[in-house]
Amino acid sequence: MKKTLLSIALAAVAPLAFAQTSSTTTTTSTTTGMGTIAEYTPGSTIVLKESSGPRHYHFGSKVVYVTKGGKELDEDAVKTRVRVGVPVHVEYSGEGDRMMVNRVVLDED
Repeated sequence: MKKTLLSIALAAVAPLAFAQTSSTTTTTSTTTGMGTIAEYTPGSTIVLKESSGPRHYHFGSKVVYVTKGGKELDEDAVKTRVRVGVPVHVEYSGEGDRMMVNRVVLDED
């Protein structure tokens, strides 16, 4: 009787012991583009005049603006310093066919 109960208990637990788990890893890479601002719509899009021609970028939910030296710009500085004709680097990640900017680096301090 003990052997039968032990066999039933082991048979019930065995599938759990051999169960496999899976995990999913999502990798997001950040790419950099550079050029001169040709068009700028705050909070929406930026078009850079790059060596290969104009390139459209869209803004992500949170965009950080910094100088070449790494100083973060406040909202007032962004309004006065980010404009057509200013050379910048943008860090973006691809989301579908859209390039979503998360960081804009002004090529001046």
